Amino acid sequence: MQSQATATSHKVLFLNTFAFTVCFAVWMLNGVLVTFLANNQVFEWGPVETGWLMGIPVLTGSLLRLPAGMLTDKFGGKPVYTILLFVCAVPMYLLSHANDFLSFALCSFGFGLAGVSFAIGVAFTSVWYPKRNQGTVIGIFGLGNAGAALTTFFAPTLLNKLTQNGADLEGWRILPKYYAALLMMTGVLLFVFSTNKKSESSRRRLIDMLRPLKNLRVWRFGLYYFLVFGCFVAFSQWLVPYFVNVYYLPLVTAGIFAASFSFSSGVTRAFGGWLSDKVGPRKVMYWVLTGSTLISCLLVFPKMDIYSPGQGIMAKKPGVVTAVTENLITLSNDKYFLTEKSHKLKDLDDQLLVFPTKEIWQEAVVKVGQKVERKELLAKGVTRIYFQANVWIFSMLIIVLAATWGIGMAAIFKHIPDYFPDEVGVVGGMVGVIGGLGGFFCPILFGYLLKGTGLWTSCWMFMFLLSFVCIWWMHTVISSMMRAKLPESADKMEQH
Repeated sequence: MQSQATATSHKVLFLNTFAFTVCFAVWMLNGVLVTFLANNQVFEWGPVETGWLMGIPVLTGSLLRLPAGMLTDKFGGKPVYTILLFVCAVPMYLLSHANDFLSFALCSFGFGLAGVSFAIGVAFTSVWYPKRNQGTVIGIFGLGNAGAALTTFFAPTLLNKLTQNGADLEGWRILPKYYAALLMMTGVLLFVFSTNKKSESSRRRLIDMLRPLKNLRVWRFGLYYFLVFGCFVAFSQWLVPYFVNVYYLPLVTAGIFAASFSFSSGVTRAFGGWLSDKVGPRKVMYWVLTGSTLISCLLVFPKMDIYSPGQGIMAKKPGVVTAVTENLITLSNDKYFLTEKSHKLKDLDDQLLVFPTKEIWQEAVVKVGQKVERKELLAKGVTRIYFQANVWIFSMLIIVLAATWGIGMAAIFKHIPDYFPDEVGVVGGMVGVIGGLGGFFCPILFGYLLKGTGLWTSCWMFMFLLSFVCIWWMHTVISSMMRAKLPESADKMEQH
């Protein structure tokens, strides 16, 4: 780390952020492209195959983050970053020639290397700034997450133009070539204008560089990052088919909504870094994990239209049914009034409904001339519960959730230079691996959950459970730490 930031520091930060934005846009391409190909039946891929193809690039970019971070500490970020961009351009170009699941998966595995750019960029950026500014600058670098928004916003429109609105579906093959060219140009830009700088740990032995990984704190940070980053990556891709299937939106519109989700996370990441510098990352993470738990809980409830047995009418004494209408049953000399169906739930899709709406009515189950015993059912009750899960309210909630996760990403990486100032590349790489694995496993898990439950909101059920585990573990560890150091403060914290 440097004691003071310089003009070169700011130049490197800008170049790193731009390169990370490009890499993230490349990394998230399958979320749009695979959805387009599956929906237009270019390839016969179901939700499981779609989940795998969305997850494969994330797997590559996750598993190799640790070695990428170590190489950056060892040789500096400029050569590692530049080589990465050139290497990723090759499988991205070859993707334009893919004709089946296997070839598509292999190319996706190759260009998924773009995901390691995060570990490189964090390590390369941190060496140019003093410790007091680490949260802010890493947060600014994290704005590159908005690359996901660029893909989900522009790629659907490009695909429509390249395929002439579906008239020539083979036109999709041009899009990967555009992305390959962008990677090459970014690599040239970085090679010409960036300045290299190595970490102070560059002369350490490999075994010494890996020693921090024995610390349980690294793995705890990794779980938090699995949630706030890995799940963000997963939903950046999963939300496109989610909007298409749940709300029947066109691909372009679904891409715009998904882009709003991705963009909000990128924007707030810089704010999260600044906030972590001001109030401390621990307090920020409490807010983030609590917010994630609450919002995920609200998103659990699916769009639904349920009919259930309601309160019926039973005969008070025996008799013979003499008349039956929609609102009245006459049993001998006794009259029983029925609640009529109001039809107030008609055409509700055109309205903005925040809460579930219900309608209750009763339907006769007896006929004229029928003999009825005491306490025999005359009319059954019907309760209809309708929950719109309005697309605008849903979108607002996921945007707030993404913004919350973006703040959390910066807070986690503010922790790393504080605890491991000379091993940012290694520790950041390992945390990035665990977080990135969330982006790989979650789309696949979402696919299996959808297939098993039939509910698209099953993914939010998993989010709620994961968020709760994270906040529980964090509170347990911090309470234990404070009790060991300041027992009275710990007791007061738990009371509040």
